[in-house]
Amino acid sequence: MPDESYRTEGTVEIFNRPGGWHYIAVPVEFSEELVDLADRGLVPVRATIGKTSWHTSLLPMGDGTHFLALNAAVRKSEGLDVGDRALLRFLPREP
Repeated sequence: MPDESYRTEGTVEIFNRPGGWHYIAVPVEFSEELVDLADRGLVPVRATIGKTSWHTSLLPMGDGTHFLALNAAVRKSEGLDVGDRALLRFLPREP
């Protein structure tokens, strides 16, 4: 299991459908590195944006890449909305 955190700056996006999730896309090279840790496409991680950290999973996009969903509590805590840029850090963890 990798013991270093991954970092990327991404744009907050929303899936284009009613009730679509807010998310940040994960670079394809990270998905490729973490493929062996995925269970049904999910990669458990400890994610951090700003001062907010939480246990979650990277979710599959369906094209071999992953995204990190941003729930309302995280968005509110960090003042994030669609189109905002954020520094995302995550560390793979045991499920």
